[in-house]
Amino acid sequence: MNGETIQSDGEIVQFPCLQDNYGFLVRDHASGEVIAVDTPDADAILAALDERGWPLTYILNTHWHEDHVGGNLALKAATGARVIAPAIECTRIPGVDIAIGDGAVIFLGGLTIAAMATGGHTLGHLSYHIPRLNAVFVGDTLFVMGCGRIFEGSPGMMWESLQRLAALPEETKVYCAHEYAAANARFALTVDNGAETTDRANDIFAMRDHGEPSVPTTIGIERRTNPFLHLPQIAGRGTEAEALRKFAELRAHKDTF
Repeated sequence: MNGETIQSDGEIVQFPCLQDNYGFLVRDHASGEVIAVDTPDADAILAALDERGWPLTYILNTHWHEDHVGGNLALKAATGARVIAPAIECTRIPGVDIAIGDGAVIFLGGLTIAAMATGGHTLGHLSYHIPRLNAVFVGDTLFVMGCGRIFEGSPGMMWESLQRLAALPEETKVYCAHEYAAANARFALTVDNGAETTDRANDIFAMRDHGEPSVPTTIGIERRTNPFLHLPQIAGRGTEAEALRKFAELRAHKDTF
């Protein structure tokens, strides 16, 4: 199912790709410039562009995994878009034109896009925050009621990344790269039977049964119902070491769930 969020400054288009990925386009209204966040499926992205008569100005990659960069070269060839990617991972990403790191700012017409280091899933993983659209694109770091597997980083790195995202305004819309919500909700109910988590899980099951996407979520909802965010904070009660211990325990448990 496709979705569009239209605001005064810009527009976000979301559509399914591959088995469980999402594709995202962001358009600045003033300039007409457009970015694609990751390229899971070049054909699906081109179809979304063609349907709207949009150009493609930039491709922003969150990390090097194939289901996030596999369409880079085809899209560059078809549109002339420039690829912006994490500097730490640029040798593993095809077609990179501009390598960036934490704190870099990308200008899309009148929109500013801030790169945030959110390593853990991979070492150089970046998320992209667009304050004027109240949106953050988090790749495989944060999911609805879940978080990414730790392939290259450490629990400490992933926990720090999640805390950076959780510090954004609670109304910030979170655009996750995969539809994992139902599985994550089932896991959440095994570690947290609180009323708000249970209600959220049941809402997700109903949405998915009707073919509705769970993405986007919001930072506020995830703070309250994502076990990887709120349970470590409860366990830590202000002690960072204990919060990290609880997070690592939850992540290891989820890996075998």
